Amino acid sequence: MQFRISALASLVLMGSVSANAAAETPTNQELFELYNAALEKISALESKVVENTEKAPSLDLVGSNGAYNFKVLDHSRDTNTKQLVQLQALRDGDLKQKLTLGGQVTALVNYQKSNIDTKFGWLMRHPTSSNQIGKTVSEAVIHSSNLNLTARLTDNLTAYAELLYNPEQNFASGSTITGLPRNNISMRRAYLLYGNLAESNVYASLGKMDIPFGLNDTVSPFTNSTNWHSFAGLAYGGLLGYSSDNLHLRAMAIQGGAQFRNANTPVGGSNSAVPSLLNNFAVDANYTFALDSGSLLAGASYQYGTAYCQEYVVKHFRACEDNVDAASVYSRYENGRLTLLSEFAETLKVWPGTANPNFPAYAGFEAVKNFTWTVGGSYSYDFGLEKDVDLSIEFSEYIAGDTGAPWEKQDQLVLGASYMPNSNVKYFVEIVEANGWVPLNFLSGGHMDPNNENPFVPTLHESWSEADSKTSLIAFGVQAAF
Repeated sequence: MQFRISALASLVLMGSVSANAAAETPTNQELFELYNAALEKISALESKVVENTEKAPSLDLVGSNGAYNFKVLDHSRDTNTKQLVQLQALRDGDLKQKLTLGGQVTALVNYQKSNIDTKFGWLMRHPTSSNQIGKTVSEAVIHSSNLNLTARLTDNLTAYAELLYNPEQNFASGSTITGLPRNNISMRRAYLLYGNLAESNVYASLGKMDIPFGLNDTVSPFTNSTNWHSFAGLAYGGLLGYSSDNLHLRAMAIQGGAQFRNANTPVGGSNSAVPSLLNNFAVDANYTFALDSGSLLAGASYQYGTAYCQEYVVKHFRACEDNVDAASVYSRYENGRLTLLSEFAETLKVWPGTANPNFPAYAGFEAVKNFTWTVGGSYSYDFGLEKDVDLSIEFSEYIAGDTGAPWEKQDQLVLGASYMPNSNVKYFVEIVEANGWVPLNFLSGGHMDPNNENPFVPTLHESWSEADSKTSLIAFGVQAAF
């Protein structure tokens, strides 16, 4: 910088001397004064150039990364460890811009058959008569779409926000997938993330995020396991984590009351579900063992307050008399082409609402714990294409009722195949067999009679669950991120 200023000053000085050459030859003192004056002018101009450059928009301000956005928005893998995925991307230089914008679209075509009218047990869309009627249904739909942004505020502070459009799994009651209540957009996740893996193994996040409980991943290309549907949580809170090469520890303080998914603790003496007290929590620990043939991840989790705490009548987001805690153990083995996973989760207390005191025919069914388990495997096979094809099989089941009860259990078997020509696009096909139709809302009875004048008063105490329901389906889809 100093050399450049001096050179420019010399040029200005030479110009000044040349201009006055015809008049008289300047003295050494005059030359020195002219040089200093030129130096001051060039220095001032240089400062203005630097100032204007800093104010100008940076070419590194906004960008996108399809591979990163696919990982962050994927609902089948790393389902509750997105903060770690983001920190690893920052460490590895995948997020070079200050603001990374992106999104994903999942388009789906499916054909389903059920042996019982309107009882379709596939959990990737809400199984109600507002959505599917008869014994045969078919769809060509957008299952979900997201927009997300990741902002690097400082070297250690990152902001993340994610919008979701999901007409197939939206909780809007009484509306079809073409109704306005199911066609809204919500802020699915939003949090501030503090951490820098290049400097420290410790990180923290604050906001609306996934609860660190269980694995909740699947080897299937699209359909989530029943472990995910039973125990994957989403809540307000604060999370503290530690990640090394092999060890990953997390603890989260969860907002009490009824949260967005699978978290509920009573608040106050009135046992309110209003989320006005930070009185719930979850912890998780896992370790990855390096083996000669690959790697083995093993972990365990505990959550103080799950969603399985309501007395009869069971209804989502209803207040509890007491918390019902749960524990989970899980493992995943990987060796390059082969992936095997297993997960077992259970409430440590009975779920009070799984007993129905108002229907005499159910008097012999006692309240039980919710037990859910998943086993599956996938193999990457070379069919001579540019990339391998992933073939998978997975079985999962949740048990929500006493033996013989209509709401006893629901299970699903998924055969899948997927192909990713790029790191941000996945094509898939699945064949699914689901046995049982046990929607957790009103699973043991107490649902509303549509002809009742007061739709908020439970009138039908017989359960609408069907243990004998069988659903068969085939689904084709594309998941693409940008």
